[in-house]
Amino acid sequence: MISCLFPPNTREVQFDEKWSFVGKKENHCDPNDPDDDQQGDNWDHVAFDAEHRLVISVVPGKKTSENTKALVNDFKECTEGRIMDLMTTDEYPAYESEILEAYGETIVPPRTGKPGRPAKPYKAPPEDLLYATVHKVGEKGRVVKVEQRVIFGTMAALAIALAASLVSTVVNTAFIERHNGTDRNRNGRKVRKTYCFSKDWEVHNAVTYFTMYSYNFCWPVRTLRVKGPDDTWIQRTPAMAAGLTDHVWTLAEWLAYPSVQRR
Repeated sequence: MISCLFPPNTREVQFDEKWSFVGKKENHCDPNDPDDDQQGDNWDHVAFDAEHRLVISVVPGKKTSENTKALVNDFKECTEGRIMDLMTTDEYPAYESEILEAYGETIVPPRTGKPGRPAKPYKAPPEDLLYATVHKVGEKGRVVKVEQRVIFGTMAALAIALAASLVSTVVNTAFIERHNGTDRNRNGRKVRKTYCFSKDWEVHNAVTYFTMYSYNFCWPVRTLRVKGPDDTWIQRTPAMAAGLTDHVWTLAEWLAYPSVQRR
């Protein structure tokens, strides 16, 4: 019997983008050629549950603020709007504005009674929103120092979140970066130097969804295994660890499961 619950028990999220290309490299694309609109750079915008190693949301396409917005909004919908204990990203600036837009509270300034236009409503982060970034300092092509920066929230709140975390002791994007390597191994189209790159944009995106989401249900992760009552190891997938299902699915089982459109 197939069992699948929703939403996942996500408490921490890491956002990142992973590069690949379709047809040809971006610097060979002609911006005036409509045929090149779906050629060149194709980025996987990914929301990753670090604790359960779960891919929650994927938006493939050009690296744009629109796709970043789509990722953050889809993640929020998947987790039913809950505020996470911790959100982390690199310093890609689009995340700050889109996280604030998605999770911020609308503040309407009171009327002053003075002449002139009233102040416009604006978004403010709620008190429990905690978002931090990783700042990497490089020298001669190598990372020599990593600094953490709190964008929304306080250093005190960050210290509490890290103390309570089961996986992180510092602000990082290490878990999603590790998954990027796993996905490149599972999807030969995304190996950095290969003749097997995608030739079709839609097919590339379809395979992206296939490898990303089948990983959740069909791929046991060694670091997620737990000891059973007879002291033997029980293998678990990210979906099992996140409370979405109770067993490792076969690909046939996963492919045959009815899909549900949330929109």
